[in-house]
Amino acid sequence: MSESSVKNVAPATEGGWLERRFQLRQRQTKVKTECLAGITGFLAAAYLLVVIPGLLAVGGMDKGAATTGVIVVFVLGSLLMAFYANLPFMVGPGIGGSVLVGITLAGDGVTWPVALGIACWSGILFFIMTVFGLREIVTRSVPQSIKLGLTASIGIFVALLGFRNAGLVMANAKTSALGLGDFTAPGALIALLGLLVAIGLQARKVPGAILWAILLATVAGIPFGVTHLPEHWLSLPHSVAPLFGKVDLAGAINIAFLPFLFIFFASEFFSTMGTTLAVGGEAGLLDEHGNMKHINRPFMVDSIAAALGPVVGIPAATALIESSAAAEAGGKTGLTALAAAVMFLLMLLFTPVALMIPKEATAPALILIGLNMFSNLRKVDLGNFTDALPVLMMVMITLISNSFGTGIAGGLLFYIIIKIVAGKGREVPLGLYILAVPLVYYFATLVHH
Repeated sequence: MSESSVKNVAPATEGGWLERRFQLRQRQTKVKTECLAGITGFLAAAYLLVVIPGLLAVGGMDKGAATTGVIVVFVLGSLLMAFYANLPFMVGPGIGGSVLVGITLAGDGVTWPVALGIACWSGILFFIMTVFGLREIVTRSVPQSIKLGLTASIGIFVALLGFRNAGLVMANAKTSALGLGDFTAPGALIALLGLLVAIGLQARKVPGAILWAILLATVAGIPFGVTHLPEHWLSLPHSVAPLFGKVDLAGAINIAFLPFLFIFFASEFFSTMGTTLAVGGEAGLLDEHGNMKHINRPFMVDSIAAALGPVVGIPAATALIESSAAAEAGGKTGLTALAAAVMFLLMLLFTPVALMIPKEATAPALILIGLNMFSNLRKVDLGNFTDALPVLMMVMITLISNSFGTGIAGGLLFYIIIKIVAGKGREVPLGLYILAVPLVYYFATLVHH
């Protein structure tokens, strides 16, 4: 057999079952790359193991049970994404939905079982729309310019999250305006070190550059007091019993909760759509029109996760934007999601290890990934005023609202308005005109809540 024949045959057998199950050769990737990407994605999202239970605990939930519940949702959701959709997306609870349940609804006197019920009904609506293909129809009706700008809009959200986690950007308590943080603080120094390492390694095309930067920053944070070594490296998981099955579906059926349900539904709908298209673009899984083949599969996965998550006490499970770290590290298949799921599964016993990784160590990954996502703006025809302005408005609304779901919704609404004002209303698909009605209602409910 000739040398060229050997080269052609070798990739087909590499990875064995993994190769055949996840179509590694077809997507031009390898087992090692996918596993490293999964670990990178896990490290980028590990901070959620601290943040989400903390937010839910504010609303009265048991923090230990919530931590176990978060891990369970991460594992099951990501496994479903791996084997059903074969995509490199981690699935888990988002911060926005957890804030709604733990802080917003609790502040309005809504008990957490009822809040979980509202979240569950939102997930059920997701599921129904997905079954009938309505989510795919809406996604395909989104204009090409908005799809191209989605990545930049999400990029500014991710980068800002990284800057805030690093302590490099702070919110002024009096004015709520953003300002520079203390660059000489230990956490900020560790974050800057990690950022420089990540940039240097990426520039030299070192495999797993972001992963190495996170690990180095974590170790460097020990003498600075940023990284706190756990007293015990192993721990038994807390029981999820205090939360399991406590979702109050009947109590959530109340006309007074309709605005909350719609905010839940609309913000998560557009967040999921944006994440799927943006991360899919990073992984090279979109066609020339910005669409993803079999997009109903990831939609089906996150709708199932969103509907069943509240059963174990965890709301708003979705494809996570932190998956962009895995895509940036080369993840292109469900093997990436499988590797991340395994890492989260280990956290049932090694939770102290995950909690050891400071947010300052993962901040550089978010900053670098977010800034890199701005590159897609060059594909937008900035010379076409009526196409470019809605995209730029979408980016600005994301920055102002600190929600890329709200940013995407605002971008779509401005696209419709600007086209009409410019006398180009015929360029707007009929589906967007229909979508404009709930979009207006969405922003009206945001103003009052």
